Amino acid sequence: MVSRGSSGGGSDARRKVFLVISTLMLSIGTTGGPLMMRLYFIHGGKRVWLSSWLETGGWPVMIIPIAIDYFHRRTTGGPTTKVITMKPHVFAMTAVIGVLTGLDDYLYAYALARLPISTSALITASHLGFTATFAFLLVRQKFTSYSINAVFLLTIGAGILAMHTRGDRLHGESSREYYTGFFMLLGATSLYGLVLPLIELMYKKAKQAITYSLVLEVQLVMCFFATLFCTIGTITSGDFQALPEEARNYSLGEVRYWAVMVCTAIIWQFFFLGAVGVIHLSSSLFSGIVMAALLPVTEILAVVFYREKFPFEKALSLILSLWGFLSYFYGEIKESKKQIESGEATVSREDESQGPGIQ
Repeated sequence: MVSRGSSGGGSDARRKVFLVISTLMLSIGTTGGPLMMRLYFIHGGKRVWLSSWLETGGWPVMIIPIAIDYFHRRTTGGPTTKVITMKPHVFAMTAVIGVLTGLDDYLYAYALARLPISTSALITASHLGFTATFAFLLVRQKFTSYSINAVFLLTIGAGILAMHTRGDRLHGESSREYYTGFFMLLGATSLYGLVLPLIELMYKKAKQAITYSLVLEVQLVMCFFATLFCTIGTITSGDFQALPEEARNYSLGEVRYWAVMVCTAIIWQFFFLGAVGVIHLSSSLFSGIVMAALLPVTEILAVVFYREKFPFEKALSLILSLWGFLSYFYGEIKESKKQIESGEATVSREDESQGPGIQ
C-alpha cells in the first residue's frame, strides 16, 4: 500500500480538512459546470468541441497552487527540493487517463447541447453504478451495508426521475437528435465511471508517497492531455475560427460571452481538482457518491435560473439522494470509529504483553 501521509492525530485532522475542501470544490464543479455549459448553449452557443475544450482548458491555473506548494516545500526541504515529484510511470498512466477524460468531455458536451439539465442529471446519476462496479473490479472496493444502501437509494432516485422524461425534448429538436444526445451522455457517464477508479488504481500503483503535491500534478497532467485531445477536435471542426462571429451574435452580448467562457473553464477546474482530491483522501466510490448526491441540487438550480419544471418526482429524488449520501457518510464515520477502537485495543494488548517496566 502506498503511503498517503504520516500517521498521527494532527495528520488525520489535516486529512479531514483537505477532504472537506476537496468535497466543496467537487460540489462547486458538479453543480456549476453543467449550469455554465447550458448557459452557453441556451443563448446561442453551438460549438460542441469548444465546450468540451473548456471543461479542461483552464488547466494553466493549476500552475499557481503548484508553485505555492513548491515554495512551501522548499522552505523545509532546502534548495534541493524537486519542482516536480511525479515519477515517469505515474506521468504515463495519468496521460492515458487524461486522453480518456478528453473523450468523455466531448461526449458530455455533445449531450448537454441537446438535453435539458433535468434529463442529463437523471442519466448522469447512473454513473454511480458504473463507478461502484469498476471500483470493485479494479481496486477491490469493499462494500458495507451503508454504501450498498447509498447506491440503492441514489439509483432509485435516478429511476424516479426517469419517470418524468416526457416533454423534456428541447424546442425544435428532432427525435434523432434527442436520442443521440441521450446515448452520448450514457456513454460519457459509463466512461467517467471507469476514469474515477482508474485514478484510484494509479495512486495504488504509483510506488511513491501520494502527497497533495502529487495530486496537484496529476490534476495538471490529466487536464493537459484531455485539453490536447479536445484541441485537435476543436481545430479540425473550425470552432476556434468561429469564435469571434459567435461572440458578436451571442444573445447576452460579446463581453458576457467571453465571461461565460472564462467562468466555465475555471469552474470545471474546481470539479477535477475536487475529484482527484476526494479520491486521494477517501475513495473513487465516495467521489461518485458526492457527485450523484449533488445532481438533484443541480436540478433545483436549473429550476431557479433556467425556469425548468420541478414536479413531485424530482423533489422525491432529491430526498432519496440526500438520504443516500447521509447513509454513506454515517457508515464512514462508524467505520472510522471502529478502526480507531481496534487500534487502541491492539496497543493496549501490546502494552500488557510487555509486563511491568523495570523500576
